[in-house]
Amino acid sequence: MSGLTEHEEQVGRYYDEAIFEAESVRLPTQFPVEFAITTRHLRRWIPDGATVAEVGVGGGHYSEHLAKRGCFLHLVDVSQRLLDAACAKLREAGLQGQVIGASHASATKLECLGSGAFDAVLSLGPLYHLCTIEERRRAVEAAARVLKPGGLLLAAGINRLAYLRDLFRESPRQVLFRREFCEQYLQDGNLNPSVAPPIGFAHLTTAEEFRRLFADEFEELSLVGVESFTGPWQSQMVDLSPAEMEAWLDLVEQTASTTEALGLSDHFLYIGNRRSLGGKKNE
Repeated sequence: MSGLTEHEEQVGRYYDEAIFEAESVRLPTQFPVEFAITTRHLRRWIPDGATVAEVGVGGGHYSEHLAKRGCFLHLVDVSQRLLDAACAKLREAGLQGQVIGASHASATKLECLGSGAFDAVLSLGPLYHLCTIEERRRAVEAAARVLKPGGLLLAAGINRLAYLRDLFRESPRQVLFRREFCEQYLQDGNLNPSVAPPIGFAHLTTAEEFRRLFADEFEELSLVGVESFTGPWQSQMVDLSPAEMEAWLDLVEQTASTTEALGLSDHFLYIGNRRSLGGKKNE
């Protein structure tokens, strides 16, 4: 028994049945800036050989990066198909020895993981599929529980305005038909497969809402706009030389923590240290 809620099972099935192929390949081909900048932060913040809980494995690209650096991974996902594919990817790369566990489980529980057992937790997807604040808080609390004192959390959120930008770009005449939905969406940030088939059931956030989510359990080290000014045009990176790409990525990083970059980015990346029990921030 997985112990997933009905909503979590819906999300898992959506990945398994509707967007598995796209999720498996999207980072290196369509979103190379998101992939490269996130990987830079993994390299910067997570030491070689660390014990890492990767909650939401996606296509397994970050799993492979960490495993190649000697990190020991416990993989967690609500999508059984993605979980199996990530394990297969590591096995085919001869990295199966770096996998210390694989669990079909929810980010809101993490009962499969021991308390205080991990140097770092990656949550690069689950938080934007949890559509209530209670679920998101439980996921943050669960991540804090499994981390060692001072352990590191890297968590991703999606900019709420990204949906409206893409709707305007792709289907501007839908605005009257979707006016009521858009007004509600600006308040709660929630999407579903009928209006956003590329992502399905999702919650998109604001920068301020996202950083507040972690404040009680974590001390913020950084909040960055992952894509900065490259936004919807980042796929152009794949046609550049390695030197050209690195030069642009350096510029993305130099601007990523500014207010302007947070506004332009599709994804926010939060990095924080787990607070000690005595240092937990009061509301």
